[in-house]
Amino acid sequence: MNAPLPLSVARDKPDALYERVADIGNEVAGQLARRLTQETQGEVLFSPADRGRYATDASIYQQMPVGVFVPQDADDVRLALDICRDLTVPIVPRGGGTSQCGQTVGAGLVIDHSKHMRRVLDVNVDDRTATVEPGLVLDHLNAQLKPHGLWYPVDVSTSAQATLGGMAGNNSCGSRSVAYGNMVHNVLGAQAWLADGSLVDFGDHATASPQAKAIGDFVRDLALEHADEIDVRWPKVLRRVAGYNLDIFRNQNEKPYTHDGSVNLSHLLIGSEGTLALTRSLKLQLRELPRAKVLGVVNFPTFFQAMDSAQHIVKLGEGMAVGQLTAVELVDRTMIELSLQNPAFAPTIRTALSPHINGGKPAAVLLVEFSGPSKADIAHKIRELVELMGDLGLPGSVVEMVDDAPQKNLWEVRKAGLNIMMSLRGDGKPVSFIEDCAVPLVHLAEYTDALTEVFHKHGSRGTWYAHASVGTLHVRPILDMRREGAAKMRAIAEEASELVRKYKGAYSGEHGDGLCRGEWIEWQFGPRINDAFARIKAHLDPTGLFSPNRIIDPPKMDDTRLMRFPPGYKVVPITPVLDWSAWDVKADPVTEVTTAPGTGEDPARGLAKAVEMCNNNGHCRKFDAGTMCPSYRVTRDEQHLTRGRANTLRLALSGQIPGLAGSDALTSEVVREAMDLCVGCKGCKRDCPTGVDMAKMKVEFLQHYKAKHGHTLKDRLVAQLPDYAAWAARLAPVLNLRNRIPLLANLSEKWLGLSARRSLPQWHAQHFFNAPLKTATRDEVLAAERGVVLFVDTFNGYFESENAHAAVKVLQAAGFTVHVATKAKDDGKHLCCGRTYLASGMVEQAKEKAREVVQSLLPFAHKGIAIVGLEPSCLLTLRDEMLVMGLGSAPQQIAEHALLFEEFLAREAKAGRLDGLKAQLKAVDQPVLLHGHFAGHWIEIGNPSDPIGTEQFTHVVLSWNRSSVD
Repeated sequence: MNAPLPLSVARDKPDALYERVADIGNEVAGQLARRLTQETQGEVLFSPADRGRYATDASIYQQMPVGVFVPQDADDVRLALDICRDLTVPIVPRGGGTSQCGQTVGAGLVIDHSKHMRRVLDVNVDDRTATVEPGLVLDHLNAQLKPHGLWYPVDVSTSAQATLGGMAGNNSCGSRSVAYGNMVHNVLGAQAWLADGSLVDFGDHATASPQAKAIGDFVRDLALEHADEIDVRWPKVLRRVAGYNLDIFRNQNEKPYTHDGSVNLSHLLIGSEGTLALTRSLKLQLRELPRAKVLGVVNFPTFFQAMDSAQHIVKLGEGMAVGQLTAVELVDRTMIELSLQNPAFAPTIRTALSPHINGGKPAAVLLVEFSGPSKADIAHKIRELVELMGDLGLPGSVVEMVDDAPQKNLWEVRKAGLNIMMSLRGDGKPVSFIEDCAVPLVHLAEYTDALTEVFHKHGSRGTWYAHASVGTLHVRPILDMRREGAAKMRAIAEEASELVRKYKGAYSGEHGDGLCRGEWIEWQFGPRINDAFARIKAHLDPTGLFSPNRIIDPPKMDDTRLMRFPPGYKVVPITPVLDWSAWDVKADPVTEVTTAPGTGEDPARGLAKAVEMCNNNGHCRKFDAGTMCPSYRVTRDEQHLTRGRANTLRLALSGQIPGLAGSDALTSEVVREAMDLCVGCKGCKRDCPTGVDMAKMKVEFLQHYKAKHGHTLKDRLVAQLPDYAAWAARLAPVLNLRNRIPLLANLSEKWLGLSARRSLPQWHAQHFFNAPLKTATRDEVLAAERGVVLFVDTFNGYFESENAHAAVKVLQAAGFTVHVATKAKDDGKHLCCGRTYLASGMVEQAKEKAREVVQSLLPFAHKGIAIVGLEPSCLLTLRDEMLVMGLGSAPQQIAEHALLFEEFLAREAKAGRLDGLKAQLKAVDQPVLLHGHFAGHWIEIGNPSDPIGTEQFTHVVLSWNRSSVD
């Protein structure tokens, strides 16, 4: 917690850096690193671990880059381009690294635009345009536009982490493309560097500069040359992102690229996946924010009925005098069930289920949204939806959501759909490779039905969700990519492609080509158009500097050498100290039967499979909501991101970091550096859709690392705090001098590593444990009609006793018989959960504390008495880590009755058992502040004379460096 934050990366001397990089890479890599360090201000990341963290995106692929460059500004990007051209090193541009098909990985220099290249350069409210840098995240742009009543409407589900440059590279679409179109329909211009270093403005062809116009003329001539092929071979659907947009001169899209039929040359770059030019800025077309929305959630007894109904539902948007149909989105049964298992999503998804359809267990739901000037203007569309579903034989199938809050909550679940799907345990995971084939809406039901049969044929099943409004359903068959997955992927793709051709659709409808679908471009368009694409690439990038082997000369999709689990992938055998067996399972993709914990054949006994649950979706990169990841929010470094840590652990546990082998996997400095700034807040466990629990993984890491390297004096002072607290409290006046005398603070930093800039908690000679309030004995609370056990931790007991005293008074005022938890065998010390030992890498000592907790609290759990805690990190240790310490089933019984103070009050209030306490409450006479999860943020939740609702407390994370709760 006291390690310095690497807000600026130390820059090695160029010559020393050359030697180091050349030693681990090659001559060219050494020269590249040296020149980048000499000539730019950006961060130069060439270590094996840094390269490994950028070797993957949210796809199944992995390619080790030569190095990583994080530019400070556009000048750095231009200089890096010049250096790479001189050394003939390819460039792989990258934003959030959330691509599904391997677009942002490659064996070149990865340029990460997301840390610094994220400015809004201009907003013209009158013209409704914005000019942005490519690393800007969509949600961050929309947050700046909201005060102007504007937004950028290409609302991809990854809007909290997707960058505008990445969205342009993919020609992203989003949930509301039925109303607003794709990225290509909403970009007005682009400024980009060509491979020769020239900066070109791509915009209106008619008024373009000579250089840009020459490029446009070349592409126009190609379009004329291949006009007959374009007319025959080009998919006639809204969703088509394969190849290059040669049809800007001969439109084939059901929605014209421009409103007036003109040609905009920036559209040539949209969907090009960084293969033609390197973007400096984008000019975007903004839209007016919808003032009102209503949502109808249609429940279906069968998946086929949902697909068949989509074509009828879409017609409700035709001819609307006011407003428009803005979305028809699918959520299938698998996603519903997984959402119900996730505590963050379960309450929301329940609000969308109709009891009239399969007893509240629909096979699928469609989210049908209408937008307009006011709710009164569009409310009738929900009534029409209800009538339509009645006519289709499904009365009672529509859950109406008119209020904004429930709509927003449900859309958040839908946006997390892709990642929720990835939370399946076992080696089989939903794999992206045919997930966004687009077919005409009239054929959607037939297509999905036929594809489902293909999955069954190959021993798999698909998970479905997304854009029913435009015939693009994200479907991922569950495959084991460690074993036979690549062969099955190829076989399924072959049959899926025939279905796409049968129904005259597009094989690549939204998520791009990358390493996964590049080889299917020629299949889709034929050899003549594919050759035209190659000529476009050669004209703009004759030396193949930008993202080689993408779109042009792509690899085979099933080349396992390019995958995250390549041939020979092996996990290092490790005996973990915590029980990870729940992840060490096998799951049948068809029957959905999961084997018993510990049967998954993981040499790391489940730890490796728990780490591999991270699919690089980048959900941890968000800033505007949720709790993870605090250290990333401060540093913006991939290394200090939950995803970055998981990748580091995965690479180490599979022996993919040079120099690390066997027992070094969890004891190296490489892993320590990645784990160092994890504050153990558990924000990832709650917010990560795949359930990556980095806090628990850090406990595991610390145990192995400290066992090899030893514990520092600071480790021992932190770990043993509960044991010496009573003695230290007697010396409170002396110990508190450290905060008042700068010399002592500086010495504590020098000797112990405790920052002199940070004050330490104040000791008190009189504290809760030597001045307790009168409370009940163990026998009295066990016999009481309304008993409760208060678990008073070290911190609240010795440093903030007023909290513990207040808690006792509130519980007693509420009519409870209160017992303060004590050890079953009194030794003069208070009961401790062992949290400080866990945080210091002393798991065996923590287990001893846990055994004392079990012995003390189990009788109360047997009686169903609530065990209430004040400190989240301590109380949640009872609900989390204590369950994986090998102590049998007793901890689970305790965990079921362990509640935070605010959780307990909320539960009792909801049950109507706090009326007496409520009668004693008075309005506050000053603002009430709560400290949120993220450091330094205080939230004002109450004003003078304004009573505070109980529910407001239940959704607040109490401290950024302790466990978070919801």
